[in-house]
Amino acid sequence: MADDQLKQDAPLDTIPYSVFTSRQKALIVGIVSTAATFSGFASNMYFPAIPNIATNLSVSTELINLTVTSYMIFQGLSPTLWGAFSDLRGRRIAYICTFVVFLGACVGLAETTHFYQLLILRCLQSTGSASTVAFGAGVIGDITTREERGGYMGVFQAGILVPLALGPVLGGLFSGTLGWRWIFWFLAIYGGAFLVVLILFLPETLRSVVGNGDRPATGIQRPLFAYICRFMQHHNSVAAQERPTLDSPVKKATLNLLGPLRILFRLEVILVIVFLSIYYTVWQMTIAAMSTFFARAYGLNEIEIGLTFIANGVGCIMGTLLTGKLLNIDYRRIKKQFIGNSEKFPLERARLRTIWLWAGLQCVSSLVFGWTLDRRVHISVPVICTFFLGWAATSIQGVITTYLVDVFSNRGASATAALNLARCLLGAGGTAAVLPLSNRIGVGWAFTLLTGIMVLSTSLVVAQMWYGPACRRKREELEAAR
Repeated sequence: MADDQLKQDAPLDTIPYSVFTSRQKALIVGIVSTAATFSGFASNMYFPAIPNIATNLSVSTELINLTVTSYMIFQGLSPTLWGAFSDLRGRRIAYICTFVVFLGACVGLAETTHFYQLLILRCLQSTGSASTVAFGAGVIGDITTREERGGYMGVFQAGILVPLALGPVLGGLFSGTLGWRWIFWFLAIYGGAFLVVLILFLPETLRSVVGNGDRPATGIQRPLFAYICRFMQHHNSVAAQERPTLDSPVKKATLNLLGPLRILFRLEVILVIVFLSIYYTVWQMTIAAMSTFFARAYGLNEIEIGLTFIANGVGCIMGTLLTGKLLNIDYRRIKKQFIGNSEKFPLERARLRTIWLWAGLQCVSSLVFGWTLDRRVHISVPVICTFFLGWAATSIQGVITTYLVDVFSNRGASATAALNLARCLLGAGGTAAVLPLSNRIGVGWAFTLLTGIMVLSTSLVVAQMWYGPACRRKREELEAAR
C-alpha cells in the first residue's frame, strides 16, 4: 500500500503525513506552480513567431517546426534524468540547476543568427525548463495526502497552463513589435527574477531528506530568507510538540536513472500513459500547426495569430481547476461509501471514471476543428473548438497525473517524468508530421484520422480499470515485504 494512504487512514494521534500547515502548503504550491510556467512559456510564446523566425533566418516553416519537434523530444528526455535526481538529492538543488541551464539557453537564443544555433539552444532550453513540471508533481506528492491531492494538483496544473493563454499573446506582441528575439530576453529576465525568489523561499520537501517536514534541511536544501526559515521552524516546532515525530531517519534512496523507464513500462500504469500520450499528441499537433493553419486560411499576422491562442489557454485553465475539484469530490465520495480493507480501495474507479467525458469532448472538438478549417468556416468556430480542446486535453492530463502520483507517491517526480517521456516523444513525432499529413490529405481528413485513433485508444482505459488494481496491489505487497 502507498505510504500516504497508510498515514491518512491512521488515527489522528499517529505520525501525520506532513507537518506543513495549509498556509505553508499554499506557499509551496504557489512557488512550484510558478516554476512550472516556464516550460509552457518557452513552448507557447514561440508558436506565433514561427513564420517570422523562418523569414528572418531564411529557412522554411517546416524546418522551423523541427525546432518544435526537438524541443518536445528533450522535454520528454530531460525529466527522466532530472526527476530521478530530484527524488534522490532534493527538490531545491534540482530546481536551481535546471534554472541555471534555462537562463543560459535563453540568452543564447536571443543572440541566435543561424538555424543550427536555434535548434541546439532550443534543445538546451527544453532541458532546463521541462523538468519543472516533474519537480512540482513530486513536491505535491511529498506534502499532500490522496484526499487533498486532487485540489492541489488542480491548482498546480492551472499554473502550468496559464502560459497557454498568455504565452502566444506575448509571443505575438513581441514578434510583431520589438522582434522575436525579445521573446527570449523576456524569458531570461523572468527566469532570473524567479530564481532569486525560489532560492530565498522554497523549502525542501523531499521525504528522504526532511521526512514529513519535522527534520530541518541544511546547506543548499534550506531556504536563505531568514524570516521565512524562522517562520517555518516555529510552526514545525509547534507541530512537533503537539504531534508525534519521526523517531528514525527515512531510508535514503539511491540514484536510479532507469527509475522513470521502469515506471513507464509497469503493467499497472502503462495503458493510461499510452492513452494520455495519444490525446496529448493530437492536442500538441493542433497547437503547433495553428499559426500556419490560420495564416494560410485567414491571412492573419503575428499579433492576430497570438490572440487566437487565448481560447485554448482559457479552456485549459478552467478545465484543470474544475477537474481538480471533481477529483477531490469523487475520491471522498467513493472512500465514504467504501466498506472493507483499505488495501482493496478502488483507486482506479475513484480517479479515472470521469475520463470518458473529457475523451469524448476532445474527440468532437478535434473533428470539428479540422473540418471547419478545411472548409474555411468563419474563424470564430475553430477558435471556439480550441477552447473545448484545451479544456478536455488538460482535464485528461490532470486526472492521469494525479493517479500516477497516487500510485507512486514516494516517487512522484520519477512517475511524472515517465509520463512526460512517453507523451513528449510521441508528441514530437506528431508535431513533425502534422503539416506534411495535412498538406497531403487535407486538414479535415487529417483530423478525422486522428480522431479515429483517439476513439480506438479509449479501450486502453477499459483495460487499465480491469487489470490495473490487481497489478498495483501485487506491487504494493512486494514493496511492503521488502
